[in-house]
Amino acid sequence: MSDPTVSNPNFYRVVFENDRVRVLEYLDHPGDATTPHDHPDSVMITLSSFSRRLKSGDRQVELEIPAEQVRWLDAQEHSGENTGSTDTRVIFVELKEPKGDSAVSAGADAPADAGPSGAPLGPSQ
Repeated sequence: MSDPTVSNPNFYRVVFENDRVRVLEYLDHPGDATTPHDHPDSVMITLSSFSRRLKSGDRQVELEIPAEQVRWLDAQEHSGENTGSTDTRVIFVELKEPKGDSAVSAGADAPADAGPSGAPLGPSQ
């Protein structure tokens, strides 16, 4: 697992952490790109509108996401590139507890944006 704060420290910083969650702030500028990294199950809060290309393996998806959105993200590995003309500002609330068989996760069954192969890639609505 590649921790984004280690693999991409100029974009990600920890703003809060305890034994149950880690909260990351993400900031990039037009044209910036990340190297591959992992995220556990997370909640993403967009602070700005942005356009982005996400890649995972041979899958790729183009996203345009408005500001002030709250979305569920299933655990995933990806890299990304800011393809727009605005900065990307996002807060990630990463869950540290593994998904349990009997646990009910709000939004866990929400449909995910699909990459070209139809597999989830990117934020769920």
